[in-house]
Amino acid sequence: MSMKKCQIDVVIVGSCNMDLISYVSRFPKPGETIHGKRFCTGFGGKGANQCVMASRLGAKTAMVGKVGDDSYGRDTIMNFKENNVVTDFLNTTKESSTGVAPILVDDSGQNSIVIVSGANFQITPVDVQQALSQMESPKVLVCQLEILQETVLAALKEARALGITTILNPAPGVPGLPDEFYQYSDFFCPNETETELLTGLSVSCVEEAKKASLVLLDKGCKTAIITMGGEGAVYATAEARTPLHVPVDAVTPVDTTGAGDAFIGSLAFYLANHSSLELGEMIKRSCEIASTSVLSPGTQTSFPWKQSLHPHLL
Repeated sequence: MSMKKCQIDVVIVGSCNMDLISYVSRFPKPGETIHGKRFCTGFGGKGANQCVMASRLGAKTAMVGKVGDDSYGRDTIMNFKENNVVTDFLNTTKESSTGVAPILVDDSGQNSIVIVSGANFQITPVDVQQALSQMESPKVLVCQLEILQETVLAALKEARALGITTILNPAPGVPGLPDEFYQYSDFFCPNETETELLTGLSVSCVEEAKKASLVLLDKGCKTAIITMGGEGAVYATAEARTPLHVPVDAVTPVDTTGAGDAFIGSLAFYLANHSSLELGEMIKRSCEIASTSVLSPGTQTSFPWKQSLHPHLL
């Protein structure tokens, strides 16, 4: 008897972390113990964030990843379920702990972060292939670089072979990313800092971003989209090779954490569920949703649900 395949719009292959945030008046010196003011935990990992955003907008979204057999892993799975994410392809391993990110934030807002990837580095190409084989014609697959590069590349190749649109968010940025990562990306979406690392060019304004977008295209991606925070985004397609700027209305941010992930998750939603929209319009709407997310503190907690958004965005 063949197993019924799972109907999915957006597949995210990537990282799940538990953020462990301590607020302190100043950072401790080596060997020193200090009292903190406040502690909180939050669900994170670029993959998990993008997954939750796409799901909140209404895409049928699945997470392909790994967590440890521990309380953080169980909490992560529960959080996905509360956000209507399909967790059938999120495996638990006894080999590693769930990924964590202990974060110190001082009075001036400076932070220092340690990422312990744990189970995220246990995700293999076979895990991805098995997951995709159990899905009914997914439309979009999204990857980042918080898991092993070989797994990311295998996921992009497998998706391309199956005719699934691919998005690569090359974050965290790595200099010298092999050209294959571009060639198997329909949409290659870094921010300004990542673009500087990848191209060696300065990207401090829209004009510089336009030049950099052409360099990204030369490496083999079909469309390059550079997100620029409050400046919106710049994009260029291999077909037209005419970089365009998509501005966004100015807002006063409260907390910009996760805004880039909100953009990627939104873009995946539009590509999967509103594919007839013009690309510039998809990018404009994704910027608008990312702007909404910076008006509230937290990462996933700041991501809007579709019910709270203006109908024109959906």
